Amino acid sequence: MSETQPAVLVLEDGTVYRGRSIGAPTSAVGELVFNTSMFGYQEILTDPSYAGQIVLMTYPLIGNYGINLEDSESRRIQVAGFIVREACREPSHNRAVATLPEWLQAQGIPAIEGVDTRAITRRLRMRGVMMSALAVGEGVGTVLERLRSAERYETVNYVPLVSTDRPYVSTSADGQLHVVILDLGVKYNIERSLRQLGCRVTVMPAETSAETLLALRPDGLVLSPGPGDPAQLDGIVRAVRALLGRLPIFGICLGHQLLARALGAQTFKLKFGHRGGNHPVKDLLSGKVTITAQNHGYAVDPDTLRGGAEVSQINLNDGTVEGLTHRSLPLLSIQYHAEASPGPWENREAFERFLALIRTFR
Repeated sequence: MSETQPAVLVLEDGTVYRGRSIGAPTSAVGELVFNTSMFGYQEILTDPSYAGQIVLMTYPLIGNYGINLEDSESRRIQVAGFIVREACREPSHNRAVATLPEWLQAQGIPAIEGVDTRAITRRLRMRGVMMSALAVGEGVGTVLERLRSAERYETVNYVPLVSTDRPYVSTSADGQLHVVILDLGVKYNIERSLRQLGCRVTVMPAETSAETLLALRPDGLVLSPGPGDPAQLDGIVRAVRALLGRLPIFGICLGHQLLARALGAQTFKLKFGHRGGNHPVKDLLSGKVTITAQNHGYAVDPDTLRGGAEVSQINLNDGTVEGLTHRSLPLLSIQYHAEASPGPWENREAFERFLALIRTFR
């Protein structure tokens, strides 16, 4: 069984962690990041924003309620690899159909347990996220060589790997408003949230042109979350720029960053990113503070905003930009995940603000 095999995690600085395999007997290279959520591992594993990354969970016991048929946020596991302190093999939940190790093995994802996840997290917080390799049944020298020859995370455009390759339509009971989602790595719960608010939703591939999007006659456009460095997506930025002022636009996470770049701003890489369900965000207009779910490694540089773009929300941990509005254009954006899954649901009103913007524009 692969779960009894030795596994090794090697960081680009040469640090080695040895543990036991709980996933597929294979290897993976990716950017190593940590997530502070205490639950929601199924949603995290299937979040397309994690493409190209090896995810470490800081909470020590993962898998205690198993895997079910309802909680995935995309069609498959999206992470390159998975790291936990201890994996539960006897889950307790009436919806569970498989254990976490069984699911990882079935989907061909390497994973490791038995390593000091606190030490790894401290290392990433001190030195920043770094490339890493996870392998089962291989020597450290072989794994390190593979790691050193791999492409760096920030040089790869992951969006085409997670975006839909063809348009599709979701409907609601009434579908009063037609909202188009540009799929940069959309989560199911974004579609679900819009449908619940009475929207007819069309999901389009990431590379769709501005002209094609306008031909759909949408009431509004959502730029979804997704993986990778927004600086790799100049083609999408040009398409978004061509749409400014022509319809209401709502950017979420990567979509927020691309909207900022379309407005002329720059983005930068955070030292270790924001990943988890406990990030405090303050709305600068109302003064209200909410706890948000986040998953991103890049942020908007507020000093480069121009032409009427304004910061509307900030992260209270580090002061980074969490939301944008514009003095004259019908747009808004948020850096966090209002749809949660996993995380607190107190920010779903962001979707309602977007729909109010659409009705005003009409």
